[in-house]
Amino acid sequence: MSEIKILLNNEERIVEVQPYETLLEVLREKLGVISPKCGCDRGDCGACNVLLNGRSVRSCLILAVEVDGQEIITVEGISKDGLSKVQESMIDNNSFQCGFCAPGVIISATELLNNNPHPTREDIKEALSGNLCRCTGYLPILEAVENATKE
Repeated sequence: MSEIKILLNNEERIVEVQPYETLLEVLREKLGVISPKCGCDRGDCGACNVLLNGRSVRSCLILAVEVDGQEIITVEGISKDGLSKVQESMIDNNSFQCGFCAPGVIISATELLNNNPHPTREDIKEALSGNLCRCTGYLPILEAVENATKE
């Protein structure tokens, strides 16, 4: 066991981890953060995305010991003070049906808008290209991110 210290959603957390535990496992099973989902466990679907030092990453592919001393933001952190523009726009556009992909999409869109407040449709498609959604056909998601830039 190793002890790691992380800044999780602007709160310092210390947790004991095994060397083989992924960040996703530790977030969900030890720290009670439920927004990142285990969709594929191979980094293909984006359901487990979190912001690591401001960059969207697949938490199922990162060992927890690798994030010692780093900052992690999940959807819980994004919405700590109320819904973000991205989240409000997703609701307004009925962007999700089952919602399983929603946290990963929100993380990817948040990273995009943090770095590029006025993206083109192609920029949005590129930023969301690693997020699989089996329900919506993607158009309501794309429109929601575009609308979030206009507010």
